[in-house]
Amino acid sequence: MDPHLLRTFVTVAHRRSFSAAAEELGYTQSAVSQQIATLEADFGLALLQRRPVTPTRAGERLLEHAGPLLLRHRAARADVLRAAAGPIERLTVVASPLACTPAVARSLLLERLTVTLCTAGRESVAEQVASGTADLGFVDGIAAPSDPLRLPDVGSPPGVGVAEEELVVILPGGHPLSGRRGLALADLADALWLQAPAAVSVERLREVAGVDGFRVGFRYGGEDLHTVLNLAAAGHGLTLLPSSVAAGVPLIAPRVVHRVEMLHGPHASGPVRAVADRLGWRPGGVLPPAVPVQD
Repeated sequence: MDPHLLRTFVTVAHRRSFSAAAEELGYTQSAVSQQIATLEADFGLALLQRRPVTPTRAGERLLEHAGPLLLRHRAARADVLRAAAGPIERLTVVASPLACTPAVARSLLLERLTVTLCTAGRESVAEQVASGTADLGFVDGIAAPSDPLRLPDVGSPPGVGVAEEELVVILPGGHPLSGRRGLALADLADALWLQAPAAVSVERLREVAGVDGFRVGFRYGGEDLHTVLNLAAAGHGLTLLPSSVAAGVPLIAPRVVHRVEMLHGPHASGPVRAVADRLGWRPGGVLPPAVPVQD
């Protein structure tokens, strides 16, 4: 299956338009139509309905496979190019909003190497590392102690745990629960919560607590942690954050922690290994918690 034809199919299916797909891809509309016709001839069946432009049942099934296939194609190309390249002078790192802990930041102090750090969503981190867009990734999330994060399967080696710490509930000033020694998540299901990329999502709260509720009180689309804290302090909603970034009431139930994992491609370069060494990781090993998790 030609990946160029597959990419054109995905673009047409997502844009629901041959002309819009042609504009995005830089082709003529007739070239896009020809590529779709070639792909359909290869399968021997229709993949797209024309008016309106929507995937057929077979096209829907192909879309399910297309994302991982195209990602693996980009990853293979990037891996081959890296293997043929000369000495590495630049390291591109991508991290989810709360994954760049102090230890991770210190590990990126590499001599004679230009390091660029970008922030991305948690799922995007794994995809960028797998596709070769980034050399190294750090992703955070919540999980049971020592359990791995649930990351998208993109064909790269699994993440390696580099830090775990306790979670705290951020409450506005004067909140009646602010004096508690600990809080159970299920007891906060009726409260309003912040929905923000830098915080635990409301959907994940429901999943972890095993109960409904956790209504969204305010949506913030940015990744600035100070804004999240200011919104919580102003009473727009509660939020759950690692204890190292903000003061709050410890979460005592369920037993979950904030976890950071390191991701790299199938063949770790020298700089990537240097970062891993600074974090204390060795093959087959997992670091102890960076901040002790209280019982």
